[in-house]
Amino acid sequence: MPTTVKGVVALAEKQPAELVDIVIPDPGPHDVVVDIEATGVCHTDLAYRDGGINDEFPFLLGHESAGRVSVIGESVTHVQVGDYVVLNWRAVCGECRACKKGVQQYCFDTHNASQPMTLTDGTALTAALGIGSFAEKTLVHEGQCTKVSEDAPAEVAGLLGCGVMAGIGASLNTGQVQRGESLAVIGLGGVGCAAIAGATLAGATTIIGLDVDEKKLAAAKDLGATHTVHTAGMSPQEVAEKVQELTGGFGADVVVDAVGIPQTYETAFYARDLAGRVVLVGVPRPGVELTLPLLDVFGRGGALKSSWYGDCLPERDFPYLIDLFLQGRLPLDRFVTGRTDLAGTDAALSSLHEGDILRTVVEVAK
Repeated sequence: MPTTVKGVVALAEKQPAELVDIVIPDPGPHDVVVDIEATGVCHTDLAYRDGGINDEFPFLLGHESAGRVSVIGESVTHVQVGDYVVLNWRAVCGECRACKKGVQQYCFDTHNASQPMTLTDGTALTAALGIGSFAEKTLVHEGQCTKVSEDAPAEVAGLLGCGVMAGIGASLNTGQVQRGESLAVIGLGGVGCAAIAGATLAGATTIIGLDVDEKKLAAAKDLGATHTVHTAGMSPQEVAEKVQELTGGFGADVVVDAVGIPQTYETAFYARDLAGRVVLVGVPRPGVELTLPLLDVFGRGGALKSSWYGDCLPERDFPYLIDLFLQGRLPLDRFVTGRTDLAGTDAALSSLHEGDILRTVVEVAK
């Protein structure tokens, strides 16, 4: 039987998201229903609400979640009822050209639920990143569920579903930071601070955090930054020169741009050492263009990389990172800087414009 629950829906562009009744259909053969326990408030959901992704309204918002499987389709084998899971938006297909080449992190045909959730009048909802978890329950493909240790609180485990994984993966997977290397991160929101934490895990010995906000610089220091730079009023060239100064005059081995605007990318490009790596994990707005001298692109060598979801494989990375948290080696709990309930979700989304928090978590009453 379909189930009616509460969910946070963006009905129209740049309008407040509303807590309304939504209908969870019976799962298809490979679908599962997950009872949501906690969901992080991510900039991507703000972009959905404000029309920055596409115009496929209404959106069921939320995607950074942990919860428990409550119903499974008849052909589901990946999880069982009662499993504690983190939701992911990279349920790899195993059949596309990327998967067959062994680079599943670029899977071009990831799985989602076989049917949409709806409003009570039957209007189909577009689930944010194929998840839609600002809700009491959601419907996803079984491959979107990654089992993790139940010892990790949901408000912590769920953060791996998007932003924190993106940042850690930008350092570990995309940037491939090595022991003894140097790393600089431009933009110290949740993703940028996670990149700092990832570099700490990797054994980087010089870790530089750059931002215009003193609170964010302090957060980066708390998560492992060895140096911080307040960049307000500095030109891209001046910021790059500061990074070079802190790395023996050479530049960082890896520079992560967690903002995604031309000025920060230019800084990242020139702040790296010769043959260093630039990692773009901040998502640019549509229509933004970048101009760099082609001779400099050639002459500086190295690699210019984009990081999608931290180039993660959820089945590999989520359990590993949760285990590190439980061992006290990865302070995921420090990313939780606010809490609210489903009714407070829209206010939490709007507060992202202020930029003074790492993650607010929406906790769903059990």
